[in-house]
Amino acid sequence: MYIHRSIVHYQADLKAGVVTCTGVLDHYLTEIERTSRLNAFIEVYQEETRSQALVIDEKIRSGLPLGRLFGVIIGIKDVICYQGHAVTAGSSILSGFTSLYSATAVERLLAEDAIIIGRLNCDEFGMGSSNEHSAYGKVLNPRDESRVPGGSSGGSAAAVAAGLCMVSLGSDTGGSVRQPADFCGVIGLKPGYGRISRHGLIAYASSFDQIGILGTSVEDLALCLEIMAGADGKDATASAAPVPVYSEAIKEQQTFRIAYSNEALDHPSVDPEIAHGIRQFMDQLSREGHKLEPVSLDFLDHIVPTYYVLTTAEASSNLSRYDGIRYGHRTSAKASRLEDIYERSRSEGFGKEVKRRIMLGTFVLSTGYFDAYFTKAQQARRRILNQTRQIFKEHDILLLPTSPFTAFHFGAKSEDAISMFLADIFTVYANLAGIPGISFPIGKHSNGMPFGVQGMSDRHGETALLQLFQRTSV
Repeated sequence: MYIHRSIVHYQADLKAGVVTCTGVLDHYLTEIERTSRLNAFIEVYQEETRSQALVIDEKIRSGLPLGRLFGVIIGIKDVICYQGHAVTAGSSILSGFTSLYSATAVERLLAEDAIIIGRLNCDEFGMGSSNEHSAYGKVLNPRDESRVPGGSSGGSAAAVAAGLCMVSLGSDTGGSVRQPADFCGVIGLKPGYGRISRHGLIAYASSFDQIGILGTSVEDLALCLEIMAGADGKDATASAAPVPVYSEAIKEQQTFRIAYSNEALDHPSVDPEIAHGIRQFMDQLSREGHKLEPVSLDFLDHIVPTYYVLTTAEASSNLSRYDGIRYGHRTSAKASRLEDIYERSRSEGFGKEVKRRIMLGTFVLSTGYFDAYFTKAQQARRRILNQTRQIFKEHDILLLPTSPFTAFHFGAKSEDAISMFLADIFTVYANLAGIPGISFPIGKHSNGMPFGVQGMSDRHGETALLQLFQRTSV
């Protein structure tokens, strides 16, 4: 049996002959089959990964040059393109679609000898906070199979928590990496907007989406971020800012000016045990020499409505291409008009949650309501961004809860959209402001479920977050 500690330890064992890449891969393939009830993987690339593992073992034996991620076994969310492989965004509307190219993030991982073991289940088009909205069925939380794993990157979080891959990629539009990481007790990092190219990431809301990383050690996340980050001529929104050597920077000992929000910790939605655990964590940081100060987040209750107005508007626009003619599933029913084909194809292909958000987005963009909703939400986003800049003029990191509650039971919030949306109250902030965010597990609730704390930093401030949380493995 193989137990992953970190990429550094694993690669040292490979070079020393303690383990082989083929042997470790077979362990993961066996575990994926054994835990198939979790439904974390939609597809596993058994044959090609075995071939790749054999190549890695031969390179090691022959002393040939190796990439920085040699032998590292990674799962990717079903919204990230991998050339020659199916990608469906968890939706029937893309059933049978095979990607013609790889996402830039995937290309950069493969160039460093990583092994992509399979594609992971998710809420359809990344729309959901529980992974109950997938055409492939729900994903179970490996910590308690009666509970949700979080969403939309539920498969990515569950796979890491269950030991089915070393690292996984997800996408984060409003917390879809950090919230499932919190629910499953792993680490989830959303880099700042544009830090990792979005080329090859199926769009939900283009000004919010970002590829993120889930794992069990900060050093693993740091190395993967270092490799994937950077400018990309295929994505105009990818940042051209220099990429720090995160894998070395996390070794530095730093003390930080840390802000926290009493409005958040005392918010009526927050479970008292989670608030208490975070305050204990803050006390520990203070004892370690960090300076903690409260800041006001008076816009907290405006974050969720602002987020949902803007993201649904962008989703309505982005998903309009899936019409059964130019793109996506086409109905088999006979139709006399082009409009009927559109209607039936989209009705058959999209799930309930996606339809709801498309309709909401179409409404806020419609004549007569555009200024009342979309324009106002853009103005609110600007005010939130301005206040965020003020916070980070005087502080390095902002601490918030990741989620107001632990993983809930299946069906507990399915019929209450507002309650489900509130699961994102503390995570959508980072996407609205375009700043990095990380969720790090810090405790276990009396109900037996893990919970974490969320750190945010100024744009391109991932180094500070990684340094602060380079404390211990999960």
